[in-house]
Amino acid sequence: MQFSTRELRDLAVAWLALGFAFSLLYVDVTATTMGDVLTSAPFAEEFLLSLATVGVAFLLHELAHKVVAVRFGQHAEFRADFGMLALAVAGGLAGFLFAAPGAVHHRGYITPREHGLVALAGPVTNVGLAVVSYALMVTVAPELGWRGLFINVLLAGFNMIPFGPLDGRTVLDWSPTAYAAAAVPTIGPALLLFFG
Repeated sequence: MQFSTRELRDLAVAWLALGFAFSLLYVDVTATTMGDVLTSAPFAEEFLLSLATVGVAFLLHELAHKVVAVRFGQHAEFRADFGMLALAVAGGLAGFLFAAPGAVHHRGYITPREHGLVALAGPVTNVGLAVVSYALMVTVAPELGWRGLFINVLLAGFNMIPFGPLDGRTVLDWSPTAYAAAAVPTIGPALLLFFG
């Protein structure tokens, strides 16, 4: 697996920006100056926790797309969306967050089945990370596990929505049966977790 310098930079920037944006949701940014917030121990703890949960969930989701695309003979690279990353940070400052940090772009000949499997790889990876997170939550690291479970369930479910550029649209275009098999165990739990 090869990574260009630009791709490594984009992955690092997206990982750090997401960690930063999500950590802002868990600290009180109105209580003091932003400089005091950013140098506080609570912010540092939240930043590390966000990097380990949101950041890892996002990175492995995107890398799963890349691994499967390369397996099918594609040239695949992650590209950050710097505008959306800036919006994520601004949203974190405002107390809400929508994150679409970028995507893996691939090119070369690919069948509809292979394209569907490339799309499915990201949400399936998040399901696996959710299982690991649940195990951590009920054993040795409750906070880390809960945060990891929450974000991975949401990422898997959100990405399986069959709309626009989301993974679910590609999977549904390939196979309604495969889509149903993936959507039920991802979208349902995400809705329960988010609204329940």
